[in-house]
Amino acid sequence: MIFGHNSNLRLAGIVLHVQTEDRGEAHALLDTTVYYRGRVLHRRTHNYFDLLPLDEDRQQALKLRLEEQHRAVMEEIRSGLLDLAIPREPETELQAAPAISKATPSRPPAGPSPLRLELTNAKTWLSGKHANLRIFVQDPSGRPVGEASVRVEIDGAESEQVFEGCTSSLGHATIEFDLPRMNSAEAALVIKAQKQGASGNLRFALRVKPRVPSV
Repeated sequence: MIFGHNSNLRLAGIVLHVQTEDRGEAHALLDTTVYYRGRVLHRRTHNYFDLLPLDEDRQQALKLRLEEQHRAVMEEIRSGLLDLAIPREPETELQAAPAISKATPSRPPAGPSPLRLELTNAKTWLSGKHANLRIFVQDPSGRPVGEASVRVEIDGAESEQVFEGCTSSLGHATIEFDLPRMNSAEAALVIKAQKQGASGNLRFALRVKPRVPSV
């Protein structure tokens, strides 16, 4: 049984993403990673060879150990015990940000979509020009899909860029990036997921506000 935890932690005006996963009996590792805007700031890994082979009681002990490791990293961040080197973003990038309103979903393409995608933070995914997408991938029966590849593209951007990620064992993926400049009034945010031939996508229309010239 593979499981894990995903948490967002707001600290001094920034949001950190903490992810802890069981890598499975083949690896016997509990892996915790701290992300800031898609960048890895800290990684902590512990093995659980002492619990192998897993039975029902040892699986419960493993679950508690994973929860404790996740909680410990969160507490160390809150208390300042874990010193994270958070990179500073240049102010010029913020000044060049296009004004874009919240995304509104457009009609999905016709035809079957074996994978179901959900943007779980559809109302808060954009801050200034920075995108923080929280994507949940499920199969047709509603079960989370782990290790699915996720791609994000912006139709209508001045330059073609692709942002990629992978879902955790619980079906969640976090993809962060700075929005490129737009050259189309009909720009769209396109999210695609794929695993072993099954695929699905979401498409959100972006309403680009024209810049008001300074006097």
